[in-house]
Amino acid sequence: MEATETKQYIIVNLGTEQYGIEIKYIENIIVMQNITRVPKAQSYFLGVINLRGEVIPVMSLRKKLELGSDIFTSVSRIIIVKPEPSAAPVGIIVDEVKEVITLESSDVEMLNYDEKDEKASLSAGVGKYGNELINLLNIPGIVLEKEASKKKNKGTS
Repeated sequence: MEATETKQYIIVNLGTEQYGIEIKYIENIIVMQNITRVPKAQSYFLGVINLRGEVIPVMSLRKKLELGSDIFTSVSRIIIVKPEPSAAPVGIIVDEVKEVITLESSDVEMLNYDEKDEKASLSAGVGKYGNELINLLNIPGIVLEKEASKKKNKGTS
């Protein structure tokens, strides 16, 4: 591997921690809106929003990562992500969107996890940016975790 691969990430805050979301997954970033609750959804799914006529499910990234309840402020945002080109978009709530950064593959450390650990699929590694460490989120692992088994059972449509 002689060529250095670079990827762009949007840095977001959840509390005092910084996380990176690879730009290729992001469709849109919008201000907080009213979220319509959906009965019997997982605890981290807050409900749905209407975005230009499309119904988008919205999840709490804080609850998904077990970081406590959301605290909505004027800088809270909903990031619309698409984990795969054929997948439906999903909104994830973050406390704040900070900046866009570019990391080279040499700046990203992959972490070794126990394969049985469900939380292992949520991180894509740790990025070194200046003197800061940024947890890089695995968007397909976060969004598609439960849905993948449902799709297998249904088959392709």
